[in-house]
Amino acid sequence: MDITQRRPLGGSGLEVTAASYGGGSLGNFYRRITNSEAETLLHAVWDAGIRYFDTAPFYGRGRSERRIGAFLGDQPRDEFVISTKVGRLLEPAIDGVEEDGIFFDPAPFNVHYDYSYEGILRSHEHSLQRLGLDRVDILYVHDIDRMIHGADADDRLADLRGGGIRALEELRRSGAIRAYGLGVNEIQTCLDCLNYADPDAFLLAGRFTLLEQDAARSLLDLCVQHNVSIVAGSVFNSGILATGAQPGARYNYGPALPDVMATVEKLASACGAHGVELAAAALQFPFSHPAVASVLLGVGTLHSLTRNIAGLSAEIPESLWQELADLGLPPPAAIGS
Repeated sequence: MDITQRRPLGGSGLEVTAASYGGGSLGNFYRRITNSEAETLLHAVWDAGIRYFDTAPFYGRGRSERRIGAFLGDQPRDEFVISTKVGRLLEPAIDGVEEDGIFFDPAPFNVHYDYSYEGILRSHEHSLQRLGLDRVDILYVHDIDRMIHGADADDRLADLRGGGIRALEELRRSGAIRAYGLGVNEIQTCLDCLNYADPDAFLLAGRFTLLEQDAARSLLDLCVQHNVSIVAGSVFNSGILATGAQPGARYNYGPALPDVMATVEKLASACGAHGVELAAAALQFPFSHPAVASVLLGVGTLHSLTRNIAGLSAEIPESLWQELADLGLPPPAAIGS
C-alpha cells in the first residue's frame, strides 16, 4: 500500500497519512536516545512521506513533545498533522523525579492526572508551549482506562464527563483544534465515549491486530456508523508480532503466555508459507476495516523505521489473507479497502 496516501479522519476535515509516527520512543521509551538521534529519525520519517505525528506530555515528561516540536517547527505548517494528549499535567519535580520504569531519563517533571475542564485547557496550553507550535490539530484524552486508574477510574471519568469534554468541544468549536477523541487501550472505554461525547477519532492501542481483533469489531463497525476514525497503535501487541514467538517475546507489555505463543507460531507459519514476513502482515492487517485511517509506527531506530515501511509496502498475496481468514480473520477482499 501507499503509506503516504491521505485518508479522512472522521468528520473533522483533516486528512492523515496511512502511516503515522508515534513519538513514544522520542521520550526514551525503554531506551535513551539523544536529541541528535531524535532529529535524524524524524528527518527519515519526513523523507518517507509520513505527515501525521503523534506525541503526549507523558512521553518522557515532555521530551517527546519538545523534540517533535523542534523538528516540525522547521516544516511548512500546513503539510503535517500533529496530535498530542490531555489528562496528565506536568509539574516541576522539586522533591525529585518519580521514575516510572518506562521512559528512561525523564525530564524533571512529575505527572498529575487532571481530566477536568480547567485541566484539559491547561494541558492544551502547556503542550503548545512545549511544541513551540501555533496549534495542535488533534487532542486525545490519554489513558482514561480502568487498567490505568483502577479504583479511581469512576472519579476520573466523572471529571472528564463533567467538564473535560466541554473543554474539548469548546476548543474544537473555536478552531483551536480540529478534532478530539481518546487515546486508550480498552474497547469499552471507546464504546462508552460514543454515548456521552462526539469524538472524531480513537487512538486504539493493541486491540485490533493480527493477533487480537474479535472484541474490537463491534466498536469499529459503530465507528463507521458514527463517522469516527481509528488510528491503530501497538499493531505488534508490544512486540510479539514483530519478533515472532521467540523466548522472551512480549505481549501487551508483559511476557507472552504459552497460548499466545502457540497462536503466533501458527500465524508465522502461514505467513512463511506464502513468503511474507509476520511483521508485514501485522502492519497491513488493520486496514482490513474501513474505520482505520492510519497505522501508528512507534519506532525508535532507523532500522525499525525502514523495516516497518518495507512491511507496509510489501506485496501480500490474497491467498495468505484467505488462509488467515480460515483462522478467523476478515476475508481478503476487505484488506486495503
